[in-house]
Amino acid sequence: MINKLGQVMLYVNNQDVAVQFWTEKLGFIVVSEEDNGQGMRWIELAPNADAETSIVLHNKEFIAKMSPELHLGTPSLLFFTDQFKNLHRDLTNKEIKVGDIVTMPTGRVFNFADDEENYFAIMEKNN
Repeated sequence: MINKLGQVMLYVNNQDVAVQFWTEKLGFIVVSEEDNGQGMRWIELAPNADAETSIVLHNKEFIAKMSPELHLGTPSLLFFTDQFKNLHRDLTNKEIKVGDIVTMPTGRVFNFADDEENYFAIMEKNN
């Protein structure tokens, strides 16, 4: 039986720029980085050391050549925060493309884009 989601694969055009975005602008940490010396490089990121789920950045072009049958589109990720208004302001101040705050039946949410124009969402969720 599956008991949790471990990693989300995120295929990007430029891994170094993506790492910089996630660490410098969103405060994620690099959990690990691997390079097999044959073009296969991946970087695991997480919001903190105790996170149960991490993001693994893969080179989109390399994966497309290695496994052309894979769908390399960006997954729709929804992050939770208990510092909603502060996070919205912080991302805006860092000149990240940030959407308006929208009130949904499940709570307030906004979206943001990374440097490759991939969009993700953040929802207010108090612990």
